[in-house]
Amino acid sequence: MCLMAFAWQTGDYPLILLGNRDEFHARPTRAAGFWTAEGQPDLLAGKDLDAGGTWLGVTRAGRFAALTNIRAPGAHKGPQSRGALALDYLAGKETPKDYLQQLQSRRDDYAGFNLLVGDLQQLWYLNSQTNQLQQLPPGIYGLSNASLDSDWPKLQRLRAKLADNLNAGADVLLDLLSDTQTYPDQQLPQTGVSLEWERRLSATFILGEDYGTRASSLLKMDKQGGIVFVERRFAAMGVALGESCWHLAGD
Repeated sequence: MCLMAFAWQTGDYPLILLGNRDEFHARPTRAAGFWTAEGQPDLLAGKDLDAGGTWLGVTRAGRFAALTNIRAPGAHKGPQSRGALALDYLAGKETPKDYLQQLQSRRDDYAGFNLLVGDLQQLWYLNSQTNQLQQLPPGIYGLSNASLDSDWPKLQRLRAKLADNLNAGADVLLDLLSDTQTYPDQQLPQTGVSLEWERRLSATFILGEDYGTRASSLLKMDKQGGIVFVERRFAAMGVALGESCWHLAGD
């Protein structure tokens, strides 16, 4: 993903996570679903058909992972696909902390990333540039292509909107991800891409013929382990391709 906001242990739901995946429209992708063909029938996630990984997923047991890249053109590019980082946690059995601790020593195998991994009890975060491992306390957070809770306008706007809509239904929450507003040049980050691209990428929902928002997702988990996962998919210029929704019962 490229932008997410999430509420952790703040109310009736241990987790509410919203996120947009921005990508080139030509990159092959499989819509979210269970990975039965891959021998992971309890894993629910989309799939990058180019490299085989995922950007957001959850298991029936309540393990979840979410990934963003770190926008830094010209920076080190590791030989491994970042999508494997979320997938390996989801398919494994390590605790969130143990998984990220093992990852710290080999983070240079991947281009820059932010990785969230958790379950119903705990949520951990690793930024590959700082290599600082954090257990996140209850709160409302935002994450894009820099660091946790960076001052990017779209991140701050989405996080504030989520805070105001914690009790809203799925449609309202997903609609928060459809904001196409861009921001003045003086508010834009300087990440090493052109000003034209900074302007384009400043929107929560990115419109474009070649590159843009491909999916908007919602993940909610309740205290009994029940899971709601919704994915809205889009083609070039934001044309809707469809929506899928799962309700998985807890204990």
